[in-house]
Amino acid sequence: MENILETIMDTLKSIRVQDEEQPLHVGEVMSCWIYLAGLELAKVSVQAGINTTTDDELKAILEEDMKLGTSQRERLHEFMLKEGITLPPAPEEMPISDPNSIPPGVKLTDDVIANELSLKIISLIMRAAGAASESIRTDVGLMFIQFQSEKLAFASRLKHLMRKRGWIKVPPFYVPPGSKQP
Repeated sequence: MENILETIMDTLKSIRVQDEEQPLHVGEVMSCWIYLAGLELAKVSVQAGINTTTDDELKAILEEDMKLGTSQRERLHEFMLKEGITLPPAPEEMPISDPNSIPPGVKLTDDVIANELSLKIISLIMRAAGAASESIRTDVGLMFIQFQSEKLAFASRLKHLMRKRGWIKVPPFYVPPGSKQP
């Protein structure tokens, strides 16, 4: 039996060739611009986290996110230049620093670094989902689906670390009126 996902992807890839001849619509351009701007801002935050933490596991996950972000930035940057889209301004790289030289009133805790990273990942996942659903050109939609799936896979590893360390923030449980308390 043929894999249905592979069939769908093959169909989309065949349509993609025809779509690339069409210009991007303003929504697709805006989605590319906003997603790249988000990646650029996340990069600086991740660099600051790498400079701040002394936790080896958190540092490893931050470095993994840095690699993923760099990969997505490069692919999106190349696509936008090819399509003639103006690139958003990018903040300067953070210099490497010693985490032990950061004053206590300025230094973020590992809990805060992990939760801030989690919120940035969630934001990018949602932005990619919106961009994919709004795209008319198949190549743009597929690019954002790929970005979303990469971020989702990374998010599951981050969530595992956050649970392990007790950093994950869980809202209160909803217990409908009249139901038994857990």
